[in-house]
Amino acid sequence: MNKTIQQLYERKSTRAFLKEPIAQKEKEIIFEAAMQAPSAGNMSLYSIVEISDPVLKEKLAILCDDQPFIVQAPLVLVFLADYQKWHTLFASHDLPCAGFGEGDLFLAMADCLIAAQNTVVAAESLGIGSCYIGDIIEHYEEVKELLHLPKYALPAAMLVYGKPAPSALARSKPPRFSIQDMVFTNSYPERSDKQIEEMFMRRQDLAKGELDSYVKRIHSFKYDTDFRQEMNRSIQVMIDSWSRHDDV
Repeated sequence: MNKTIQQLYERKSTRAFLKEPIAQKEKEIIFEAAMQAPSAGNMSLYSIVEISDPVLKEKLAILCDDQPFIVQAPLVLVFLADYQKWHTLFASHDLPCAGFGEGDLFLAMADCLIAAQNTVVAAESLGIGSCYIGDIIEHYEEVKELLHLPKYALPAAMLVYGKPAPSALARSKPPRFSIQDMVFTNSYPERSDKQIEEMFMRRQDLAKGELDSYVKRIHSFKYDTDFRQEMNRSIQVMIDSWSRHDDV
């Protein structure tokens, strides 16, 4: 197995960091990895905001479900789905542009997340751990104000990076599904309740009597939550703002 594949297989989220800064040269390598990511039509429909202001970092940590390890991370990046630069360029060349739709937003989100993952892979190759912060898509109005975001630049991802502390290195990587459970040929298969249950039991190494408590725990932690309601509210505000053309 080559080193790249091994690092992809072994990579896990890092939430505890050494008090060691990331060198400027390492940052440049991480940023350049993002620039080299695949992009729809080579339009680079994303931008990256580095959060270096400790006060701003603290505010984002609170907005992102109050996670203190964000403040401790040596490098914090917010990835924006960004059509703003194209909107400005079209206008400066007197080209009609009445605004962008939901399809444009989805395309920009894809560009953004591909670039973000490139930074994860690059960082890992440098011995730098990372963790996605999904909560950045909550509280859109506050995030927009903090980062001075224009209409066509929306937060799609946030990542924190740093050299892993011993506790992070010692943490076991959570189990993944097998290929047979996740990769299909030509169409999405119809699967019975039993097949779905067996799929999760295999991944989590559960006995049948343990599955019910596992499912209830995930439902309570990930579905029946205030943060999920806020996430969906915030995303709807983003979509409405992006799609409204009366202010273009």
